[in-house]
Amino acid sequence: MENNLEVTKEKSKIKLDFKDSKYATGKRKTSIAKIWLKKGSGKIYVNGKDYKEYFKRPNHKMQILKPFEKINQTTDYDVRCHVKGGGLSGQAGAMVHGISKALLLFDTEFKSLLKKEKLTTRDSRSVERKKYGHKKARRSFQFSKR
Repeated sequence: MENNLEVTKEKSKIKLDFKDSKYATGKRKTSIAKIWLKKGSGKIYVNGKDYKEYFKRPNHKMQILKPFEKINQTTDYDVRCHVKGGGLSGQAGAMVHGISKALLLFDTEFKSLLKKEKLTTRDSRSVERKKYGHKKARRSFQFSKR
């Protein structure tokens, strides 16, 4: 019984060779994505899984492919990503930021195309902290004058 579990775990783990790859990090909200990018056939792996398996929503899948679509090379690069923190939307945004930074390491001619779409800049928006005397960050308790 235990041997079967070990075999299935080994099969699910994907071994990838990313020795001649470019590395970049991307951030969004509280998510951090470590990206390894290399010339290949268009495979994208997130935390050891295929990106279509990891991200269920179609808008997340579309968002991840956006940097490749802007440079018209959707199947020229393989991506290995380790992402942690935040939710799925933040993780997808962090991946986009990291992928676009890694693409610039391959070729600086992509800079104008990616910068025009604001993919190379880090989205600095994050959750505002809760203040004391308030219910939430800005929402206060109901005030009664009389």
